[in-house]
Amino acid sequence: MNYFEEIKNILFEYNRLGEDVTSSGAILIGKAPHIAPLAWLHSLFPPLNNIDIQTIEKNVGISIPEAYKNFLGMYGNGLRIFSDSFNLYGLRKIEGRSIEAVRQPYDLDIPNTDERPKYAEDEDFFIGGYGWDGSKLYVKKTTEKVYYCARRDATPLFEWSSFEEMLVSEVLRLQKYFDKDGKRIDKRMPTTPIIIK
Repeated sequence: MNYFEEIKNILFEYNRLGEDVTSSGAILIGKAPHIAPLAWLHSLFPPLNNIDIQTIEKNVGISIPEAYKNFLGMYGNGLRIFSDSFNLYGLRKIEGRSIEAVRQPYDLDIPNTDERPKYAEDEDFFIGGYGWDGSKLYVKKTTEKVYYCARRDATPLFEWSSFEEMLVSEVLRLQKYFDKDGKRIDKRMPTTPIIIK
């Protein structure tokens, strides 16, 4: 079993709460009416083609690290899981405020261009983050290691040896914060890998 099948098995445990597929191909898992009437616990976005990946690279002006490029092309155009606790960014294809526009990944352009944290190096490619406080994840292209940092400061606070290790370990860790109905067990507990003071 590859790493993405492993995490999909965990996320699909919540499909007993509901499952849907949007017209753009996003898979919605686990209705979350305790958050909002149209909220879902997990959103998985369909993979990108080579032209879409080239569009991202053109927009951000840097190449995507190989592990994340493989994820985007083979498994998904990002994801939003555990009620937006954890996000992997992708390419937004629909503009506006329609429900379809809202059900897209957060845009890779923003943290890699307009809102790039201070102290980020040229080889740092921002791939995702946490809804708790806006803290971020990035891949260092020379090593393919993944780092966790504050929202506006790229100084590494935690690291994983690979993208795959990070994703599996974070899904397993976050699963413990939610009950079988997709509700946070302790809303005061930060959902970040470490607590930033």
